[in-house]
Amino acid sequence: MLLGVTAAPAHAGIEAPAFKVIAFYNGTWDAAHISFVKEANEWFPRTAAQNNFSYTATNNWELLANGGVNDYQVVLFLDDAPQTAAQRAGFERYMQAGGAWMGFHVAAFTTDAAAWPWYYNQFLGSGNFKSNTWGPTTAVLRTEDRTHPSTVGLPATFTSSVSEWYSWSNDLRTNQNIKILASVDPVSFPLGTDPNQSWYSGYYPILWTNTQYKMLYANFGHNAMDYGSNTPLSSTFASETQNRFLIDGLKWLGGVGGGPAPADPISETAWYSLKNNANGACADARAAATANGTAIQQYTCNGTAAQQFQFRSADSGYTRIGARGNPQQVVDVTNVSTADSAPLQLWSYSGGGNQQWLPVRETSGRYHFAARHSGKCLSTTGSSANSVQLVQRACNNSTAQSFQLTAQP
Repeated sequence: MLLGVTAAPAHAGIEAPAFKVIAFYNGTWDAAHISFVKEANEWFPRTAAQNNFSYTATNNWELLANGGVNDYQVVLFLDDAPQTAAQRAGFERYMQAGGAWMGFHVAAFTTDAAAWPWYYNQFLGSGNFKSNTWGPTTAVLRTEDRTHPSTVGLPATFTSSVSEWYSWSNDLRTNQNIKILASVDPVSFPLGTDPNQSWYSGYYPILWTNTQYKMLYANFGHNAMDYGSNTPLSSTFASETQNRFLIDGLKWLGGVGGGPAPADPISETAWYSLKNNANGACADARAAATANGTAIQQYTCNGTAAQQFQFRSADSGYTRIGARGNPQQVVDVTNVSTADSAPLQLWSYSGGGNQQWLPVRETSGRYHFAARHSGKCLSTTGSSANSVQLVQRACNNSTAQSFQLTAQP
């Protein structure tokens, strides 16, 4: 049975909906998830009416088993996943036949991925639930791919709505079919309010897609609650930027929308100086050398080749930072260290996470750079003296980690 949340499209009776969405929910356990389902079934119909698609909500998961979803272009899982063999087989058929899907939070939760390996290990790629943050909080998210139709309208970083956040047993970065669209920016750490259930460092994907299917997964979907009075204390739809992902994502899944990517201010063919916002010095390869182990230091800006670097894509938004004297020599965290104050050097590029940096544009137009292996930021030490070696430190939004990029001739 469909449970009565069907939105009329914009200009009802004149313009047919561009696509049809059906959302499955359970709505029977955890007040925070029930709260999310309730507001989702209010927000999506309004959004559908404004964007010319239809929205139907149901708790009849058998529609997956009997082909009842075949007339819908997009399937949503709000707070659960199919539980029976017939429902699971039906959803697999739907997706393999070209259907589209968006899932939230609990839709990926499992401690027994082996019971449905196609969904948890192949389709989602996440495997088992590993840990969560508590209590629910906002997070600063960094957009790792601004070319995907669902993220083309997002800034480099943005603040999410409140949620509990999940981590997974599988490292999605190692799955060639998974494209991570947004992850927790290190400035969010510590993430959580309970010291025993907080994240203090690491890499945590939040939004992603599997390039073999038309699908999107979003880690959010858990409101903060006063459990004693069953009162919601937050809204999953409080972030307009996050809502932009939902709208653009649904349009892409439904076969409409999707515009050009915004121009990226960092060119892969240009050479840049990196001037630190705290002391005005430039990142510099000591003595203009290019040998393995050459210190990356701060030095008075002088426009020489020793202070010019090129940013070349790795994957998932990360770049390698090559020296102009020899672009194969890149900025590297010494000994693959994850410690604060680990020094930076040049080293021959081998694809290591300690040689890959995520450029995150700040509102000022400057950038900070997060190391892939540690999540820590390229940083000065607080000294203004020439020849002090640059280091990695926990990202903290300070001027010591903020760099102005200037293209060089």
